[in-house]
Amino acid sequence: MDAVDSTREFVKGVKRVIIKVGTAVVTRADGRLALGRLGALCEQIQELNSQGFEVILVTSGAVSVGRQRLRYRRLVNSSFADLQKPQVELDGKACAAVGQNGLMALYDTLFSQLDVTSAQLLVTDNDFRDSEFRKQLTDTVESLLDLKVVPIFNENDAVSTRRAPYEDSSGIFWDNDSLAALLALELKADLLVLLSDVEGLYSGPPSDPNSKLIHTYIKERYEGAITFGDKSRVGRGGMTAKVKAAVYASHAGIPVVITSGCATDNILRVLQGERIGTLFHRDAQKLAPLREVGAREMAVAARESSRRLQAMSPQDRRKILLDIADAMEANEKLITVENEADVAAAQQAGYEKALIARLALKPAKARFCYNKFFSVTLANSIRVLATMEEPIGQVLKRTEIADGLVLEKTSSPLGVLLVIFESRPDALVQIASLAIRSGNGLLLKGGKEAKRSNAILHKVITSAIPENVGERLIGLVTSREEIPDLLKLDDVIDLVIPRGSNKLVSQIKESTKIPVLGHADGVCHVYVDKSANMEMAKNIVLDSKTDYPAVCNAMVTEVLPLLSYVMSNKETLLVHKDLAQNGAIHELIVELQIKGVAIHGGPKASSLLNIPEARSFHHEYSALACTVEIVDDVYAAIDHIHRHGRHVDNSNFSNPSLCVWALTHMGNVAHTDSIITEDNEVAEIFLKQVDSAAVFHNASTRFSDGARFGLGAEVGVSTSRIHARGPVGVEGLLTTRWIARGSGQVVDGDKGVVYTHKDLTLHA
Repeated sequence: MDAVDSTREFVKGVKRVIIKVGTAVVTRADGRLALGRLGALCEQIQELNSQGFEVILVTSGAVSVGRQRLRYRRLVNSSFADLQKPQVELDGKACAAVGQNGLMALYDTLFSQLDVTSAQLLVTDNDFRDSEFRKQLTDTVESLLDLKVVPIFNENDAVSTRRAPYEDSSGIFWDNDSLAALLALELKADLLVLLSDVEGLYSGPPSDPNSKLIHTYIKERYEGAITFGDKSRVGRGGMTAKVKAAVYASHAGIPVVITSGCATDNILRVLQGERIGTLFHRDAQKLAPLREVGAREMAVAARESSRRLQAMSPQDRRKILLDIADAMEANEKLITVENEADVAAAQQAGYEKALIARLALKPAKARFCYNKFFSVTLANSIRVLATMEEPIGQVLKRTEIADGLVLEKTSSPLGVLLVIFESRPDALVQIASLAIRSGNGLLLKGGKEAKRSNAILHKVITSAIPENVGERLIGLVTSREEIPDLLKLDDVIDLVIPRGSNKLVSQIKESTKIPVLGHADGVCHVYVDKSANMEMAKNIVLDSKTDYPAVCNAMVTEVLPLLSYVMSNKETLLVHKDLAQNGAIHELIVELQIKGVAIHGGPKASSLLNIPEARSFHHEYSALACTVEIVDDVYAAIDHIHRHGRHVDNSNFSNPSLCVWALTHMGNVAHTDSIITEDNEVAEIFLKQVDSAAVFHNASTRFSDGARFGLGAEVGVSTSRIHARGPVGVEGLLTTRWIARGSGQVVDGDKGVVYTHKDLTLHA
């Protein structure tokens, strides 16, 4: 059972839930109530209530709220002389009495707005010594829950006789955390959720960057090994109290999750079985994976394995790839079964056809297709990589620095790659093969829709890696909750490559200090110039759009004039205005429609050609649909591509001109753009001035592919300017380093060195 499945397992059959919210969640740093967090808490409870869950709330915060109010009241009623005297701390019991009233009034108001009724129950430690009280308490709560009323518990600190936490060995509970655990047992809850101001239990203080979030607490592993930070800034408990309460309740058979109450949906996510926070469970040893590997451990293992890989001979590294290719073929049936299961699940879940098309590993006459119509199999593409020239340690430049001192610039692996990709399991094979060929360690995170396909492909590939390198050269990340931890490892991971939507790429870039090789939107254009051979144009446009519309190098059809406002298009056909005037474009549109392509138009084309107007120039259809627009000339086409070939959310800009500026100055470039023209001068203008990752003349955008470029495979198509652009193969996963070979030279203030700086042949 993997980590995600085990987390889902414990929420099955949960009906009665106790939620404890701490003072640090209820209040802000200044002691005032955190209205946004309280509102989100009440909304989640209302949602659970409507789904049939029985929810009981245990809340702290009364003392803190009362202290804030009484400090203000004392200030208002104090004379100047009073303020000069040493201020005595306010009595906690008075604070509790005042604060409880205000806290419950707020809960009542918030729940009333959500059409939920709540009830207040104040208890003390001594109450639970009376068996009759406990029976009456249970009966009252049962009646309230039958009426779908939310009982809200709090310790009645105003009249409590208990001493400081844990000092009284006869105490039944010591704070609201232990009260929540006690109520979970008394009221026979199915789950206890303890909300904190941090994400869960860490191996050390959460502020320590070396601390790791513990997803499943196993007492034998973690007891005594955890370093706790400070206690709660406002409450009595803190994480120590929560862990004690969680261990107590879970030992009695009630699962407990400690998670952040500052998030707006964590309670719902817990009940949906997501792996967030820290789980405490009596059978934690069984629920946890047999060997839970942390993010840092996985990354470090990949780095160590990559260094062993780099130390091997080129022949041995080549043999690993050949063994993987053989293993792919030998396990064809098993891979097919797992992939078909993913496809069936995606269809049942109602995923879009474009995603399902990318998800499916299509069978060919000989094993697997590279994609739907490409004849090279996955196994054979690995063999192509294996037979390519050795990429590691290539001498790129040799210079004689001084007599007897030679400097070499050589190719070198980057180190450890983290690749996050969506939908396409064949990408896993390509990426893993490229990593091995380039001598890099690799961590992979695929989409959940391809979970079974990715798992079997990873298993087949790593089983072919020899023990002296180690199968942990390639790690498979199985949960998206591990991604934030990985993105913090800028001391271990050297490059992040996100393959997916623009939203995914943007989120990754905002979440890490690690360099990101952006595979952003698949923005492609074909510009048909007035001098184009229309038969050629028809063939190229049809191929660009219909060869395999689910992928990112499929053209978007668009014929447009320059727009005065900002839009963006991912699949566009730009057509010279003369072709619209002489009717040549109509035949092209008819051909597309015959092929089943839905045609949309920019403002000018939609009006002139009487076709539906496109909702955006930045819509990647990934299907048989495209946009057409009309431009005045090649310069207008180039300007359009520069404006709309990259995505900026214009909702972030009140002034459209600022959005135009962002489009022309941001780091990413467009994907692939092609011009169809018989005018070589116009073609050269287009080829030189279009700032895209790949620019073609009289050729389909579908050629923008690693295998078709002769790279063997691709890790993605880079639309960033730094390091690599376009399809990224082995070369894009390498960097350089300098090797100097001398004979005892020293600098010594440059007094005795005669610099020659002579270029030498690459091979000595």
